[in-house]
Amino acid sequence: MASATIPQNRKEDNKALLSAAIMIAVGVVAVTLAQPTILGVIPIRNLLKNELHADRAATAAFFFWIGLAWYFKPFAGIVTDAFPLFGSRRKSYLLLAGTLATLSWVALYFTPHQYNKMLWTCSIIEVFMMITSTVLGGYMVETAQAASGSGRLTAVRNLFEQFSILVAGPAAGFLGSVAFGWTSVACGAVMFLVVPGTVLFLHEQRKKINTQELLDNAGKQLIKIGAAKTMWAAAGFMALFYFAPGIMTAVFYKQQNDLHMTTQGQGFLQLISGACGVLAALSYGFVCRRLNLRTLLFCCLLFGTAGNLGYLFYSTVGRAQVIEGFNGFGFTLAEVAMMDLAVRATPAGSEGLGFSLMMSVRNFALFGSDWFGSKLLDAYHLHFNTLVISNGAISFIAVPLVLLLPALIVDKKDAEAPPSAPDLAPAMR
Repeated sequence: MASATIPQNRKEDNKALLSAAIMIAVGVVAVTLAQPTILGVIPIRNLLKNELHADRAATAAFFFWIGLAWYFKPFAGIVTDAFPLFGSRRKSYLLLAGTLATLSWVALYFTPHQYNKMLWTCSIIEVFMMITSTVLGGYMVETAQAASGSGRLTAVRNLFEQFSILVAGPAAGFLGSVAFGWTSVACGAVMFLVVPGTVLFLHEQRKKINTQELLDNAGKQLIKIGAAKTMWAAAGFMALFYFAPGIMTAVFYKQQNDLHMTTQGQGFLQLISGACGVLAALSYGFVCRRLNLRTLLFCCLLFGTAGNLGYLFYSTVGRAQVIEGFNGFGFTLAEVAMMDLAVRATPAGSEGLGFSLMMSVRNFALFGSDWFGSKLLDAYHLHFNTLVISNGAISFIAVPLVLLLPALIVDKKDAEAPPSAPDLAPAMR
């Protein structure tokens, strides 16, 4: 009897993983591709630089501030985890947030091209996209932990994330060369994909919870997160890796000012980076069942650091193409490994809150460091290569610290269920 149950459980786990993979693929394409920092990044940066004449620091600050909502993802996480909407923790939130994000992109179409007005409208867009992303992340973690598939679902997430970047490269380059209103139309249309995707692929059992239970759940979520030492260790590790002087905006200005590239040329570089990122995500999905996470983290972070240092040789268009490809591969490997770590470190039952907390650490460090790096170049006239070296050196500090991460979450291969532990899944009392 028991022997018949095990294959049946595996079959059910595989079915759940397949359904989750389809939903995650649709959701990630919608949320990733439609972001102002992906499909909109070249048109918006081009508008800020060449129409509004913003310097590097002001452009980087624009993207930092419109991403403010992403730094507060934990609040959305605890609301969606503890307060079901119409009896649903996932489906109803995805439908509502996806619709409002689409309408916000429509509003950007009618927004005047003024720095502050565009900043406010883009900030509203990011609020609803952040909620959508938070719910999708909670759904992914919940399914991955139940089926011991964190590596595979993380690889699917990053595969389609890189696919989105792949598509966004030439598309964003083209949009940067035409009227800005087409960017709003394109992003709004892509964002709407999450609505039919949720209706078709996300099946969730509705449940009724009274007000007192909702308040109790919120308190339990906070207590659980506060006691999750493993999660806080992972969050601190991620912050150290990402919080290095950023070069994203500096590279964009270098491409136009020094290499004299058009927006289409910049889009082609993004295409190369995305293609190599897809290869990295596929590679991770293959090796995650053969190597434990500690080994993967060590190797992937080394690749990510090496990819950053390639910008020291960013002097011609040909070199830029090679460097963007290598960095796309290396940084994606580091990203997938970090996401795998975040999924494993998230306490069960607090999927939205825990995962979004670690993503907030990542987002704040990434975009805050880009603003900081641009400020160093504009205000203190730091040399571009000095910034690149500083970025690589600080990121490298995190590599040996992989050895200090808790064995509970990093010494297992994907598909090996971790042992139960109070830190990962404490009983709710």
